[in-house]
Amino acid sequence: MANGERSGEAFEALGDANRRAIIELLGASGRSVQQLADALPISRPAVSRHLRLLKQAGLVAEQARGTRRIYRLHDEGATAVQQYLEEVWGTAMARFRLAAENTTPDRDNA
Repeated sequence: MANGERSGEAFEALGDANRRAIIELLGASGRSVQQLADALPISRPAVSRHLRLLKQAGLVAEQARGTRRIYRLHDEGATAVQQYLEEVWGTAMARFRLAAENTTPDRDNA
C-alpha cells in the first residue's frame, strides 16, 4: 500500500474520538477488547469495530495470548502520518523561508 493511502486511512481512523481514546489507552500498554471496553463508555462490539478500523489503518496490531487477543500500537500507520506531515510541513516551511528572504523591510515604517 502506498504511503499516501496509508496516511489517509490513519487520518480517517483518528477522526473519531473513541478511536483516539483507544490509541491513548494502548499507548500506555497493550490491552484486550474487554479491558478497553471497561475503560471506555462503549460496548465490546463497538470496541472491536474500532480496533478493526485502527488495524486496517496500520495503527494497531494484535497478538494472540492464550484465548485472548492483546492489542498494541503499531508504528506502520503512525510512520505514514509522520512522513506525510513532515513532507507538508517541510514544503510550507520552504515557502515561508523563500517569502521571508524575498521580503525587504520597509525602512520608512521602522
